[in-house]
Amino acid sequence: MKRSVRIVPPEAFGDLKLTPPKEKAAGIPAITSSLRHVQEEMGVIAGLRALNRMNQKGGFDCPGCAWPDPDGKRSALGEYCENGAKAISEEATNKRVTPAFFAKRTVEELSEQTDYWIGKQGRITHPMYLAADSSRYVPISWDEAFEKIATKIKSLNTPDEACFYTSGRTSNEAAFLYQLFARQVGTNNLPDCSNMCHESSGKGLAETVGIGKGSVTLQDLHQAELIIVMGQNPGTNHPRMLTALAKCKENGGTVVSVNPIPEAGTNTFVDPQSPLSMLKGGAQITDLFLQVRINGDVALLKAAMFLLLEKERANPGSVFDQEFIKQNTTGYQAFIDNLGNTNFSEAVAASGVPEKQIREFAGLLAEKKKIIICWAMGLTQHENGVDNIREIVNLLLLKGSIGRPGSGTCPVRGHSNVQGDRTMGIWEAPPEAFLDSIDKNFSITAPRNHGYDVVDSIKAMDEGKIKLFVAMGGNFISATPDSEFTGKAMQNCDLTVQISTKLNRSHLVTGKEALILPCISRSEKDQQASGDQIVSVENSMGIVHSSKGSLTPASEHLMSEPAIVARLAEVLFGNSPVNWGEMTKNYDTIRNHIEATIPGFDDYNRRVRQPAGFYLPNGARKGKFNTKSGKAVFTINKIPDNKIADGHFILMTIRTHDQFNTTIYGMDDRYRGILNERRVLLMNKDDIREQQLKPLDIVHLTSIYKGVERHAHNFKLVEYDIAKGCVATYFPEANVLVPIDSVAKKSNTPASKFVVVRVEKR
Repeated sequence: MKRSVRIVPPEAFGDLKLTPPKEKAAGIPAITSSLRHVQEEMGVIAGLRALNRMNQKGGFDCPGCAWPDPDGKRSALGEYCENGAKAISEEATNKRVTPAFFAKRTVEELSEQTDYWIGKQGRITHPMYLAADSSRYVPISWDEAFEKIATKIKSLNTPDEACFYTSGRTSNEAAFLYQLFARQVGTNNLPDCSNMCHESSGKGLAETVGIGKGSVTLQDLHQAELIIVMGQNPGTNHPRMLTALAKCKENGGTVVSVNPIPEAGTNTFVDPQSPLSMLKGGAQITDLFLQVRINGDVALLKAAMFLLLEKERANPGSVFDQEFIKQNTTGYQAFIDNLGNTNFSEAVAASGVPEKQIREFAGLLAEKKKIIICWAMGLTQHENGVDNIREIVNLLLLKGSIGRPGSGTCPVRGHSNVQGDRTMGIWEAPPEAFLDSIDKNFSITAPRNHGYDVVDSIKAMDEGKIKLFVAMGGNFISATPDSEFTGKAMQNCDLTVQISTKLNRSHLVTGKEALILPCISRSEKDQQASGDQIVSVENSMGIVHSSKGSLTPASEHLMSEPAIVARLAEVLFGNSPVNWGEMTKNYDTIRNHIEATIPGFDDYNRRVRQPAGFYLPNGARKGKFNTKSGKAVFTINKIPDNKIADGHFILMTIRTHDQFNTTIYGMDDRYRGILNERRVLLMNKDDIREQQLKPLDIVHLTSIYKGVERHAHNFKLVEYDIAKGCVATYFPEANVLVPIDSVAKKSNTPASKFVVVRVEKR
């Protein structure tokens, strides 16, 4: 039975209201918004109790972003931001999706609703099953669900017909068991959300400094003389980062923001925990804003470094840290020869930033020593995403600004344990040493052939090569590129399984059969045979710490993620050679296995119980580079050719302020002044005029890639301060325009921040 479900969100409009974009982030409006979401979902008293436990030592980790908590004292008023309050409100909501809810609605009917509506229905209370000849989910017992999955795995022609996706929400314990299960099944098909966001960071950093993670700590940000924020909107996506930027400014530091759109969060920050900050109207964050053209970042960095080279040649040793370069790097001379041949005027033009501002930027770089560069998907989701990261490293190496206090690389991760997932082995291309360790400690033979990442998984589903798709968390359909292609590919699977807390579109766009396995959330008590359990997570800066839920689970029919994996494995394999039955009686057992398998986790169970956790080893942080040469590597990266045909624009997908990844908390983008509507297209006023359009026109978008057109209809045109020639709109609505084949070289990350489109009036 082929179900006629809607893969992409509906194209209907709300009642759009526009207000002037905000110039300040946080403050009283953030407090008001937080309380409103808490009240709507769980009630103020229960909500405040939960918030007082979030990100506190001995409490539970925020289910939102991966920004680190202070090592020392934490605020008694609350260590969370507006987005954190929204996240816990969504997770701990009083609303429930029961079997009766599904009995009243077919998946076709549910798919006609918006992603916002779907997500607002509440917590799933029972395991549910969608039969091949039905359009309605019905309850199923846990034993029956596990038996169906095990039977499907046993029927596969090869283990590589199974695929195990992971969101960054999972704990270290769940992720470790999940990858171990997949490898006992016999596959490395372990795509994860890293494939879609910071994979380019991992590749670029591993090549150049020997570790695919950032090198800084929170204290480094406080001590920095210059922080450069590139391709990132921290005010919406990582609001707690603003506190660190403000601390840097208090200590005399300078902040440069590089983005196609000016954002309130990097303009002025009003600390909601500081009455003085609110009284003063906040503190200016950005000292220099560089409105770069989309994907003009390499051109900008190269133009600035060209100016630095001129200064260095005029006065050797005055700008570059020659001693650091000599002792700690390779490839310097080839890099300098290439940099010296840069056409400065062409680089300036390609960046979109006025020459005067680039010279001001270079002046700051020349005089500062302690430099940190932060970035997010604005740099990674391009075909040259890896080159973008390598060019950042080039600049830091020239200044000796890595492996020293107040200096280094700072990729800002999204989901709260996406970095921990990779550390635990959620990786389609694991290193041989990791697999050897798995074999040694569990007496299995893990597969050596690399598996499918996200993009390759979608293509494999399209070709009928994947029969079973299991997702632990996330919303695969709404997160991935080329929505129509992805959705139709998913429907080719025999069985799809979603391990979830709440309903999303991926529960509706399914294989022939589908299962929903509801799990407890991070904020809820996880009680196993030995009592209440703790789990652990790794944040953006490599700190592993505990998380212990305190809320009553949303339903007595839920299981924890580690228990779901272990029970399924026990049904499939029994307890040989892995003793799955022992794994979840006490999660200390899982952590003992992690300690024996993965370097850096010595004395895991003791150290994770330290109030602030512990730091994992990080060579780049110490100035030790785990590359073939043992030194950091200068690389040569071309300025990308971003020329497009007349009448076309470069589109990037972005989030609203009421959104975290694919979870939509509300319909407002408050900081940008766009209210009650998501189907909007942000465009420069001069481009609007030149295209003979006017604000609030309804337009259709067509992306063009290698001769193939993709279409998205009905967007209201909003005049906005965005770099000329560039446009922006929200995902997941615009994901349908992102071509499945437009990916970053080496990392295979979808190029969601560079989509060539045509804009036509309806």
